[in-house]
Amino acid sequence: MASVVLVTGCSAGGIGAALCEEFASQGCQVYATARNPTKMEGFSHPRIEKLSLDVTSDEDVKRVVGEIAGKEGKIDIVVNNAGTGAAGMVVLRTGPLLDQDMDTVRQIFDTNTFAVLRVCRNVVPIMARRKKGLLINVGSVVGDTPVPWNGLYSVTKAATHTISEVLNMECRPFNISVMNVVPGSVQSNFANNMTQNFELPENSLYSTFIPNIIKRINASQTEHSMPTAKFAKAVVSKALSKKPPSRFTSGGNSTIFSIFRWLPRALVLGYLWRMYSKKM
Repeated sequence: MASVVLVTGCSAGGIGAALCEEFASQGCQVYATARNPTKMEGFSHPRIEKLSLDVTSDEDVKRVVGEIAGKEGKIDIVVNNAGTGAAGMVVLRTGPLLDQDMDTVRQIFDTNTFAVLRVCRNVVPIMARRKKGLLINVGSVVGDTPVPWNGLYSVTKAATHTISEVLNMECRPFNISVMNVVPGSVQSNFANNMTQNFELPENSLYSTFIPNIIKRINASQTEHSMPTAKFAKAVVSKALSKKPPSRFTSGGNSTIFSIFRWLPRALVLGYLWRMYSKKM
């Protein structure tokens, strides 16, 4: 029987959409979700079904999980991929941590971090009844090693990593595995969307650093960025293996960020600050 996979955050051109295509190509029945279904255009595989899902809504998550479980009788794999550098109609999508208003902070935590718990709380009981399942939470290399000018995103992904590590322990009694996926730079529309909507508040203390902030925004989309399809293929291969790893890192610059984890913290943070604070 085909594995049933639920993926959040599946807008066209992103990691979620590529994961859906790859899971479907491997014979899985895939449910692709996004807050706005019109942004999930271009899927090529008939095994992909699109559903509207707002991961910041308890009721919506419960509805969608229940709909899939009722139809399929199970959910084998969940990919918590939904994430953002912004929230709602907020213009400031990245930049200095102290320039983020608290409404933005709450909304981004709700999408990037709280949504992981929200989805898992609804899915784990279904998996536990069958003593089988895999939770995949998508973090980021900057969740391990933060960089200037993208602090809020880094903080939310750091929390996601910790959630994955705790769930990895606490889901063992139910034979549910947890895979923390830690992408480096992967080709997507993420940087373009942030650049187009970027501006600092009028009273920002960091106006002289705008070129550095723009440099940081674009750092994930260079010639070293991994093609999205290649990244998805690597993740799905691990997810469908007999024993999925508890942590999987891939993507551009992932090697250097892995090295950063073993170097003295002060040395690494000092290096990153110099890289993104030089006068341009």
